[in-house]
Amino acid sequence: MYLAFGTEIVYDGAEFYIGDNDKTGIVGVNGAGKTTLFKVILGRQELDKGKVFTDGKRIGYLPQEIDFADKQKTVWDYLMSARPIGEIESELNEIYDKLAVADEQTQNDLLKQVAWLQARLDEYDAYNAENTLLELIFDMQIPDELLDMKLGDLSGGQKSKIAFAHVLFSDPQILLLDEPTNHLDATTKDYVTSYLKSYKGNVFIISHDPEFLNAVVNKILFVNKTTHKISVYDGNYTAFKRKYAQEQLLKELRIAQQEKEIKKLSDFVLKAKQASRTNHNLKRMGQDREVKLAKAIAALEKRDKEYKHVKIKLEPKTQGSKIPLEVKDLSFGYPDKPDLYDKLSFMLNGGERFLIVGENGVGKSTLLKLITGGLHPKRGEISFAGKTEYAYYAQELELLDASKSILENTDADGYTDVQRRNILGNFLFNGDTVFKKVGLLSPGEKARVSLCKLLLKRANLLILDEPTNHLDPDTQAIIGENFRDYTGTILLVSHNPDFVEQIGITRMLILPEGKIVDYSKELLSYYYILNTDFV
Repeated sequence: MYLAFGTEIVYDGAEFYIGDNDKTGIVGVNGAGKTTLFKVILGRQELDKGKVFTDGKRIGYLPQEIDFADKQKTVWDYLMSARPIGEIESELNEIYDKLAVADEQTQNDLLKQVAWLQARLDEYDAYNAENTLLELIFDMQIPDELLDMKLGDLSGGQKSKIAFAHVLFSDPQILLLDEPTNHLDATTKDYVTSYLKSYKGNVFIISHDPEFLNAVVNKILFVNKTTHKISVYDGNYTAFKRKYAQEQLLKELRIAQQEKEIKKLSDFVLKAKQASRTNHNLKRMGQDREVKLAKAIAALEKRDKEYKHVKIKLEPKTQGSKIPLEVKDLSFGYPDKPDLYDKLSFMLNGGERFLIVGENGVGKSTLLKLITGGLHPKRGEISFAGKTEYAYYAQELELLDASKSILENTDADGYTDVQRRNILGNFLFNGDTVFKKVGLLSPGEKARVSLCKLLLKRANLLILDEPTNHLDPDTQAIIGENFRDYTGTILLVSHNPDFVEQIGITRMLILPEGKIVDYSKELLSYYYILNTDFV
């Protein structure tokens, strides 16, 4: 395979083979071409050279960002549409009508179509499909009341779960999953892990979750951003890391030997060139070594590039108030739905880390949207102290303008373009990359843009909704350290226990009760394991 976007090479002579029923994790640094590979397999991205063969198998795809085309469709109708049984049956009925008036030759042709369509119905197990879907709904712990909801009314976590159920029910022979565990709670993650391990078909997973990869995959497909090649390793993610480290060690020894030989040849060639014109033997030997030197330089292996990590330093511009935020007697509910809260009250203390927890659908993200003005309460007050300046990180990254560039999205008072470009470099956006439209970015890149906006505001109150989604483990650890050392106040919704532990939560608000308790790791684990979903 060969693919390039302008001067940026993605694949160059890349090849791989994956056998039937293999479960394959796809890994590589940001920008190596992992999600692009999915687009190639799906036929949404043409290669400049080469081809990917899937033998005509049905493909199911779960993208990182879930966006339903028909937001008015109910969850049940959407799930049932994963298998095109209704369309096939309608086509069959039309053919039966035609059979009644067709001549003998036409009847034979129509009967062949009937046989083919009937075979498709059998593939989708049409007569048991509804029961199969109900079993899947039960196993994934999708509440009955969710089935009548419109897709447009679902929360971020609910969208992920429903989209996952849809792709599983579609009964594909090849599954492409891009960061599938981003919004999943422990119960659903355990079910999905078990399901994928016994799945009769190919599974390809892009994931920043080593634990999940280790539990599911038996092969790792490594996309090398330095060489633009693709390598396949047997075993899980941990086995890959060990083998890759050994390969790099041997490669470094080879390169060191090659460089030693190049140095030796270079020194001889230089000595020969500086020799007297009458020293014909040395001159002749120098010319011979120069040819060998050129070949040695051409054959010199490339070291895999050391890629930079995100650098972030969060510092409030001004000191906040003792009580930066107060919520009094808050009531809110969506139209035609029961109220999520009734007379909810709480306040934040300056400098504390305050976590919101609760079961599926209780409105954790909704509460943050009310506080930041994205929604308006029915009753009650939300008041910020005079010194409070807040910055909001939205779970679905909807605060970014997809039509504008990275540089335009990070416009902020008090910074020149040069200063912002330097700061964007710390978030791995260098050179002309800053002029790239946000709509063309991967979810991980969008998350880094959102983090940059957060830093530039230098607020003394951070309101964070699932800030670790879409980020690799190294970046999660880096921002966790910064949030831990941050001197302002943090209001947080997160389903990532390791991250929550890292930043040092002081109190927890439990929804829908509105009860406030001191931070408890055991209580956090209870909600992480018990919940069927997270908003």
